[in-house]
Amino acid sequence: MSPQPKTAQFTFQGKVIDLPVLSGTEGPDVVDISSLYKETGLFTYDPGFMATASCASAITFIDGEKGRLLYRGYSIAALARNCDFLEVAYLLLYGELPISEQRQTFVKQINQHTLLHEQMSSFYEGFRRDAHPMAVMVGVVGALSAFYHDSLDIHDPQQRELASFRLIAKMPTFAAMAYKYSLGQPFLYPKNHLCYSGNLLRMMFGLPTEEYKINPVLVKAMDLILILHADHEQNASTSTVRLAGSSGANPFACIASGIAALWGPAHGGANEAVLNMLRQIGDKQHIPEFIKRAKDKDDPFRLMGFGHRVYKNYDPRAVVIRESCHEVLSELGIKNDPLLDLAMELERIALQDDYFIEKKLYPNVDFYSGIIFRAMGIPASMFTVLFALARSVGWVAQWQEMIADPTQKIGRPRQLYQGYAERAFVPVEQRTVK
Repeated sequence: MSPQPKTAQFTFQGKVIDLPVLSGTEGPDVVDISSLYKETGLFTYDPGFMATASCASAITFIDGEKGRLLYRGYSIAALARNCDFLEVAYLLLYGELPISEQRQTFVKQINQHTLLHEQMSSFYEGFRRDAHPMAVMVGVVGALSAFYHDSLDIHDPQQRELASFRLIAKMPTFAAMAYKYSLGQPFLYPKNHLCYSGNLLRMMFGLPTEEYKINPVLVKAMDLILILHADHEQNASTSTVRLAGSSGANPFACIASGIAALWGPAHGGANEAVLNMLRQIGDKQHIPEFIKRAKDKDDPFRLMGFGHRVYKNYDPRAVVIRESCHEVLSELGIKNDPLLDLAMELERIALQDDYFIEKKLYPNVDFYSGIIFRAMGIPASMFTVLFALARSVGWVAQWQEMIADPTQKIGRPRQLYQGYAERAFVPVEQRTVK
């Protein structure tokens, strides 16, 4: 016999209704409230959607209590240590890791689209040199819909796939060009014999006057950071992509909306905030003072890069990236950077301090990625751009999943209205100041 369906009972003014309880592969069950308004005339109220599942998805799973992150069922640690970024991209898009032939074909398909339409180079010139690179990224990614009309039909699976390839392939080119433009340096065309991260670093730091030397340690570190940031369930930017996509907007517009949401300092700017915090601390001798302040509930100071809204344990991504962080610092032989010295001392103290251990305020992925980027010579203004580059793969996978979902509807949250009730109109000559 099949088990009885689970239900939750809801009682309002003497009326009792049964609401279906749905179970996922992992994680808590959810109560299906789609019939609640029809049956009771009530909406639910959940600011920030902290207790609301906005969709069903098979892509990413987070267990915040145990510190687990899975992409399509694979632990983030296993993927980060054994795969490159494009393998993980294939997994997120198609649900399985590629066999050798599939991997080769996928890499070839991506490489076919790394170049931008040549007119897009002049598009950059419309921005001020001191424009924030994220402003540039929102503009140029959204502009793709003006150049590639053959991949805008969201109802055609082949066009959706082509749009996905283009977005994944062109993001490193976009990001590198945004950086070069801010410096006044010439753009470099991609070289498709290089790996994804190697191509990105060359386009960012190479010059036409000399051959760029690939450093495998830095390439590995960049690939690792991209993998760790590729997707993270229904966060603010991913939810934005899905919401925009639910209206039938073209894929390039949807990803541009995700970039805009990621730009917010409460979301994508956390690793930049880590460096700002380190500058505020200023010197290793000031660390005890700032740790004392962090423990004071009445002090507004917060240690950035420690703990996580979702993870109530060690951020599983931080476990992987910590080792890479120390490898990069060792490879580059950085010995006289006060900010990085300060970060390493803060890490040492935090991992030993009873307060941090009890509160589970461990260094998170933003703490280490900010340090790695700083060591590589990447300016803080580019941190969120590289985050967007990595997350674009997850956005594309989530967008594809949403479009193919037969239950998908246009997003339309309701509200708790607390404004005026209907009132009489007053002609202008009879109005008084209230």
